[in-house]
Amino acid sequence: MHFKIDENLPVEVAVLLQEAGHSAATVYSEGLQGTSDAFLIDECRKENRALVTLDLDFGDVRNYPHDHHAGVIILRPRSQDKVSLINLIRRLLVVLQTETTSVTLWIVDERAIRIFDNSLP
Repeated sequence: MHFKIDENLPVEVAVLLQEAGHSAATVYSEGLQGTSDAFLIDECRKENRALVTLDLDFGDVRNYPHDHHAGVIILRPRSQDKVSLINLIRRLLVVLQTETTSVTLWIVDERAIRIFDNSLP
């Protein structure tokens, strides 16, 4: 699968995804830091990359309908320290072995991974 890692996440998130065989680009490596959310999600759609982020705004389906992106994964750790974020990505990697991110919204926290597909309003 293909991912774009938002600027609010450490580069280690991309490294873990790459080590698991996925394609992962970072907002920083592409010089996209500071761009608007609308521009970023459009770039992800064009590149067919799911966005991995801490930004809750991307969970608003009124502004980012499921059929207007290639997937959004919102991480919701109790603490935003690097160790907590890495642990969430490790949990996510297990589920990515059987699920696809295409046009879905994922919410990942310590207790659950919730997947909202494009058939939901």
